[in-house]
Amino acid sequence: MANALKEKYVNEVQPALIEKFNFKSSMQAPKIEKIVLNMGVGDAVSNSKNLDEAVEELKLIAGQQPVITKAKKSIAGFRLREGMSIGTKVTLRGERMYEFLDKLINISLPRVRDFRGVSSKAFDGRGNYTLGIREQLIFPEIDFDQVNRVRGLDIVVVTTAQNDEEGRELLTLLGMPFAK
Repeated sequence: MANALKEKYVNEVQPALIEKFNFKSSMQAPKIEKIVLNMGVGDAVSNSKNLDEAVEELKLIAGQQPVITKAKKSIAGFRLREGMSIGTKVTLRGERMYEFLDKLINISLPRVRDFRGVSSKAFDGRGNYTLGIREQLIFPEIDFDQVNRVRGLDIVVVTTAQNDEEGRELLTLLGMPFAK
């Protein structure tokens, strides 16, 4: 079973990008390289059980096992030592990446309270897009009754676009609901 969003990219989005930016080859058209989901768990310093819960939730959302991120340096003000576990992240590529993006655009984002679209200013200058989500409850896999703490997560969509304009066009054609 091929993914609907991947088919849409190959059949509609890629030709539209080639036409708009006058690319010579289909390989020049920007595409999504990977999606990184990152959940910082600052309270894991005092209670390591919180980190395990975050890992489980991220595993449900992404459909694959996340890795635990460690502190790079010690910060006394946050009671943080170098090497302490302070978060979790997962990198999606290929089929899982398209499935996740499809689910994000069509199911999860519309479930956000007072949703008016995502910011179109969150590009990094190289065509990559970052989106912060305040609560993990918008994902259908998360059972509301099992959650003991609302956590946010960052979603980074890494593209092969050369600049923000190409990246924005790619995501718009794929159906990302940018605010007007």
